[in-house]
Amino acid sequence: MSTTSDKPYEPISFAKKHRISVEDARNILDQAAGDKKAADKHARRVSV
Repeated sequence: MSTTSDKPYEPISFAKKHRISVEDARNILDQAAGDKKAADKHARRVSV
């Protein structure tokens, strides 16, 4: 059984969540390789 938190972030929703560009969101998600916690942490550094 899969929950919503098991699914990877979508770049557009991730970008909106952190108020960053979709391009930045894609780069962060690629670097995080499915690690949501790492992706969120990195996005907080990018967003201003």
